[in-house]
Formats: sequence, structure tokens, C-alpha cells
Amino acid sequence: MFTYIDPGIRQRLADDGKLQRVDADGKPVSSDHEILPGTRSLSILGPIPLPLQLEGKHYQANWYASVRHTELSQVQELADELRERQGQQSFAVMSSSMAVNSVLVFGDPANWDNPLVRVHSSCLTGDVFGSQRCECGPQLSSAVERISTDPAGGMLIYMSGHEGRGIGLWAKAATYLLQDSGENTYEANRSLGLPDDSRDFSDAATLLKYFQGERPFRLLTNNPKKVADLSAEGLSGITRVKHVSGINDANRRYLAAKRDWGHELSPEDLCD
Repeated sequence: MFTYIDPGIRQRLADDGKLQRVDADGKPVSSDHEILPGTRSLSILGPIPLPLQLEGKHYQANWYASVRHTELSQVQELADELRERQGQQSFAVMSSSMAVNSVLVFGDPANWDNPLVRVHSSCLTGDVFGSQRCECGPQLSSAVERISTDPAGGMLIYMSGHEGRGIGLWAKAATYLLQDSGENTYEANRSLGLPDDSRDFSDAATLLKYFQGERPFRLLTNNPKKVADLSAEGLSGITRVKHVSGINDANRRYLAAKRDWGHELSPEDLCD
């Protein structure tokens, strides 16, 4: 991902209503609004019409890209400095410093009535490579199908900074080796001195507030902690909907560890 957008283009997108800035409660704020230290705002780019094809099925969604405004400001300052020094070749240092989250919107949010929502943590191995060591890829495809065909509409929020429950791809690779030596997914995290789950859902909560406001919604998840984390960010009216998909021999032990950790999975759910 390349994180820099020329200021003139940014203004044009803002004038066209394609670039919004919102506070932590999902309320629009002006571009010159001062954000106090310790507070948070997001910049949201879209809607961008996005035809999709997943597992041979076609869908139509509107894509929104989202990033924390404070990180955009830091990138802009660096870009100005590099331009002054004619350091164009150094712009690549900005290409991997920001977590750009995505929202896929199905239907018109203004007409949603208790929509179906999935907050999906990024998983390169599962979502892109098709790894069967987890259920992430099938969960992603299933969520798109379920949301896109639900009469109430809904959205999928894709959290790009959540690889390996927040530990990052490099550490995740190490945990796989530890799991192959006999540890489960949580024991492997602890062996590396890392938390069981270090994901931050505050940006997801802000995006939900922006698109859904205070209206109720249904959340596709087997993880009660995700509901608790979003509720702690001020969201209410959340109904958890079980989301089981992609069970196979390669991930059954992994899913059993998630069940023992607190995920709502029954013995029947872990059967093919």
C-alpha cells in the first residue's frame, strides 16, 4: 500500500464528498478541526464501486478505505520534507507504516434495519494463500455471501493490522513453528512473550458508529470477547450470530484451542 495522496487531490476528493473525516464517535468533522492529544479521528475514502468474485461467485459492494488521521498527518509532513530535499526515491518508506482498514458495504446504510456485520481480522495465509491451518479464508468468503444476500444489508470491516490476533505476520510465522512442536495457538503466543489477543477494535467501532449510528446490528462472530470489546467502545444493540465455516483436519486442533479459550463452538461445530 502507498499511503501518500497529493494535497490537491485530497481536497478535490473532499469537495466531491469522497473523503470524510470523522471523530471517534463516527461524527463528521471538518478537515481543519483540531484533534486534541490522546483523541482519535479517522479519514474515510469512498464509496468506490467494487465488483467482487469469491469462490466463483460474483458480488457488488461499495468499498471504503479508512486510516487514522494522525498517521496521515505524519505521512504528509514526511512527504513535504522529502519533496524539499528532492528525495522522491525515499517515498517508499511510507508504504508500509500505516494500517489501512477497509469496509465493504452491501446495500444502502440509510435503509438498513438490524444489518448483518462482520469485523474480519486480516490473515494473509488464510485470506490470500488459502491456508487450511485456520478458518479465516472460508469465513471471509462466507461472510461476504451471507451479508450480500441478507435482506437487511450490512457490511464487512477488514482490519488490516490484525494479523495473528495482532502480533504481526513475522511473529505469526514463529507461532506456527511452535504449534508444529506441540503448542496450541495461545501457548505459542505466550512462549514468544506476547498476549493471547492484542487486537484493537476501536477503529472498527468508529466505523460502525459512522455507518450504523446507534441502531442495532447483528455481528457474525463466534468470539464473545469481540462483542465485549465493541460494547466497551460505546456500541449497543449487538446480537451475536454464529459464524462457522471451513472446518477441516488441519485446523480442528486450532479451533478446539479457540473453543477452550472462550469461543462459542460446540463439538458438533468442529465436525466436517
